[in-house]
Amino acid sequence: MESVTRILCYGLGPIGCHIVRIAHARPGLEIVGAVDVDPAKIGRDVGQVAGLREEMGIRVAQSLAEIGSASRAELAIQATTSSLSDLMPQLEELFKAGLRVVSTSEELSYPNAQDPDLGKKIDVLAKQCGVAVLGTGVNPGFAMDTLVLALTGVCADIHRIDVFRVVDSSTRRVQLQVKTGAGLSVAEFEKRASEGKIRHIGLEESLAMVADHIGWKLDRTESSIEPVVAEKVVRSTDILVPVGNVAGVRQCQKGISCEKALITMNLEISIGAPNPCDHIVIRGSPDIDMVITGGIQGDIATAAIAVNAIPRVMTAAPGLLNMAELPLVFARVGESSAVRN
Repeated sequence: MESVTRILCYGLGPIGCHIVRIAHARPGLEIVGAVDVDPAKIGRDVGQVAGLREEMGIRVAQSLAEIGSASRAELAIQATTSSLSDLMPQLEELFKAGLRVVSTSEELSYPNAQDPDLGKKIDVLAKQCGVAVLGTGVNPGFAMDTLVLALTGVCADIHRIDVFRVVDSSTRRVQLQVKTGAGLSVAEFEKRASEGKIRHIGLEESLAMVADHIGWKLDRTESSIEPVVAEKVVRSTDILVPVGNVAGVRQCQKGISCEKALITMNLEISIGAPNPCDHIVIRGSPDIDMVITGGIQGDIATAAIAVNAIPRVMTAAPGLLNMAELPLVFARVGESSAVRN
């Protein structure tokens, strides 16, 4: 008989609700608790909040303390914030409750990129509490780092890596559209970008993960950000972008060594982006040029990889993990999935 992992869903925004739906249908997983700070969700059934057709008999709590040990959870899937510093109090509470953690926090995917000291603190605390913790997602976590590293597995040598991700954000959650500046004037976009309020978080983490694991020592990194300006009217369900306003963001992160760009991470997220794709080019022996036409749907993929990583985190040694250190993560969906489709 297959063992069951009891999980706590910590954060029930759009990604957290995707996680509930995927985990609820997955053999070997049992959702036994949920936490969210939104007053409109507290006290409601988790299934209802997540948009399931059935109730689960579990009410959303406003804090982990409110649940206490009643949930019997072994692992928490955390989908709350991108910021590592904002995440830290939540991690401390989860670790001290004896819970392993899979998080969708972009900065947690590879803390060495921006705050190695805080990364070390998280690693030490996790080990002291005897739990493993992983940050993952589609980007960072897969499309621009883990998948890149997997493709280098057939390379005898590598000279340069260029990664391109183009996302039509009209197919994504409205929070992402807003975060990437959709609908703003160019002047307002540039003001907010200069304040760090508009940008996709994760390119630094992806670049550092790739460089570190293939053994490249970079002299420095360079980043750029610019608006994608609508040349025609584009719209999503929630946002209308007139001609001349901002449809989204275009970012680039470069890893430089000896004044040469050895790695570039190129990302566009915009409403109506033409030819969305994930494209990885590795120059080496042999060359590799891989395109995923249409690109990976990020909201579903982020939730799915968090759920799919659970078995690996459950068997991992205590401490802070990253995707490059784990055995292969894959979907174990069971026979019923094929039958339903």
